[in-house]
Amino acid sequence: MTSQPDHYYLPAPSHWPVTGSTALFCMALGAVLAMNNAPGAGWTLIGLGAAIMIYMLFGWFGTVIRESESGKFNKQVDVSFRWGMSWFIFSEVMFFAAFFGALFYMRVLSVPWLGELDQKLLWPDFTSTWPAAGPGIEGQFTPMGAWGIPAINTLLLLSSGATVTWAHWGLKLNNRGQLKLGLFLTILLGVLFLGLQAYEYGHAYSELNLKLTTGAYGATFFMLTGFHGFHVTLGAIMLTVIFFRSLAGHFKPESHFAFEAVSWYWHFVDVVWLLLFVLVYWL
Repeated sequence: MTSQPDHYYLPAPSHWPVTGSTALFCMALGAVLAMNNAPGAGWTLIGLGAAIMIYMLFGWFGTVIRESESGKFNKQVDVSFRWGMSWFIFSEVMFFAAFFGALFYMRVLSVPWLGELDQKLLWPDFTSTWPAAGPGIEGQFTPMGAWGIPAINTLLLLSSGATVTWAHWGLKLNNRGQLKLGLFLTILLGVLFLGLQAYEYGHAYSELNLKLTTGAYGATFFMLTGFHGFHVTLGAIMLTVIFFRSLAGHFKPESHFAFEAVSWYWHFVDVVWLLLFVLVYWL
């Protein structure tokens, strides 16, 4: 911030929320089509939605950055931003809570309950143990183990949480070199995480016969890890924006909420992965 105006800044009506909603709708509809025998149209819509999302992110970020650097935000606006980011992260917590709740229901309630039914009502060779696939699943699948790429990815994300905190301390101490190096390392670790997760997905499909269509286990595995990977991607994009802003000389030790907001989000991503590692991979 370059100044502290004595009035609460109210921006003009913006088209960016509608643009972002359009992007999400395209990606969601594309995913539905891709999973229901229309892969061509589905992937086209997913790509279109992703392009619109990137356009929205750069456009909306740029608008807010220009407003901030022109000195339009005061401490009251800063408090509003903090509340807004807090509620946004809370909504994300509830989003993942729904998927973890579905996983809990299947593992702890649904599968054991099915085991108590008459075997004639179910499909042949059913066992009430997790991981379970379901009827109509051709061939056998192998669950994803914890002590390999998932363990390495856990180390990467935990390390990235440390590097972004180190960068934050550099900013507070006005050590710009530490700030930039810490952000660069955080982004690098996030990209490595995504690369290993992509390799893990290829391994699952080609060698483990573990797919999104592999019944209850495959659905929960790919939905939870896939949505987490999407959040890591979004967090890496935000960190990249913050990194280039740092290179441009933005942020001051006493005023840097944009950096704090992104670091909050990144720590949230770290915590979700720890739960994933324990509940999806390990147990």
